[in-house]
Amino acid sequence: MHGTGAPVVTPFDESGAVDEAALRETVEWQEARGIDFLVPCGSTSEAPLMTPDERARVTEVVCDAASGPVLAGTGHAGLAATKDQTERASKAGADGALVVTPFYFDHGPETMRRYYEAVADASPIPVYLYSVPVFTDVALDPDTVESLATHSNVHGMKDSSGDIGTFQRLRDRTPDDFDLFVGSGSVYAPALDAGADGSITSLANLVPEAASEVYETHAEYGAEARELSAALVELNVAVTETYGIPGLKAAMRDRGAPAGYPRSPFEDVDDETREQLTELVDDVLVLV
Repeated sequence: MHGTGAPVVTPFDESGAVDEAALRETVEWQEARGIDFLVPCGSTSEAPLMTPDERARVTEVVCDAASGPVLAGTGHAGLAATKDQTERASKAGADGALVVTPFYFDHGPETMRRYYEAVADASPIPVYLYSVPVFTDVALDPDTVESLATHSNVHGMKDSSGDIGTFQRLRDRTPDDFDLFVGSGSVYAPALDAGADGSITSLANLVPEAASEVYETHAEYGAEARELSAALVELNVAVTETYGIPGLKAAMRDRGAPAGYPRSPFEDVDDETREQLTELVDDVLVLV
C-alpha cells in the first residue's frame, strides 16, 4: 500500500446518527480527487465516539463504496476488543487493520511489543501499527517497531509524531517493504524525502487533490512538492490543532463534501471560524 490515504470522516446527521448515504458520497468525493486508499474508523473518523457495532458498519459501508484499498482502524484499549474489531473489519472486506497503541493505562515497550504480536498472530488481514502520541500520550519507539517489523503479518505503520527525526529513525530500522506512512500533513514532503511510502492525514479529507499532488509530484519534481507541502501547513494546523474535527467538517461542507456534523461532545464551529477556514482552503486550491 502506498500513496495518499484519507482517514475518512464519519458523517453524522444533526441528531448524531451515522449518515450512511453521506458516507458513501464522501468516499466517492475523495476518490474522485485523487485519494489512493481510505482509512475509516481512525482518530479523524471520531472512532472513539462510536460503538463497536457502528465501527464495524462504517467499515463495511466504506469497503462497499471504495474502489481502492481500505485500511480500517480497529484498535481499542484492550486486546480482546481489538482482536474482535479486527475480525469484523476483515469480514467487512478491509484490506488491512490500523491498530492504535493501547491507551488509557501506561504500558512499556515490551508490553507493547507482545500486544502487537498477539494482534498480528490472530488477525486474518495485515496489521499496521499506529502511533499517535498527541491523543494516547505514548509513542512506539523505533526499537519496538524494528522488532515488530519482522513479524510476517505486520506490514507497516502510521507515525503521527510529527517529528521527522523520529520518522527517519523508523525508516532506517525497517525493511523497504514495510509500508511507512506519515500522519501529519505539515511534514508530508519532508517525510517523503525521508523515505515515506505516503501519508494518512486529516488534510486529505479537505483538500485531497493538493495532498495527492504532493505525493504524485515528489519523485520527479521534489522542489515543487516541498513548496506545495509547505503551503499546506497553516491549513493543516487549523483543522488539526486549532479547530480540530469540527473545523475540518465545516470546511469540508463548505467545499461541497457531504462530511456531516461532529458527534457530541464536539460542537460545530461558528460562522467566523468557517470564513477563516474557507480563506485558508482557497489559498491552497489556487496552487493545484
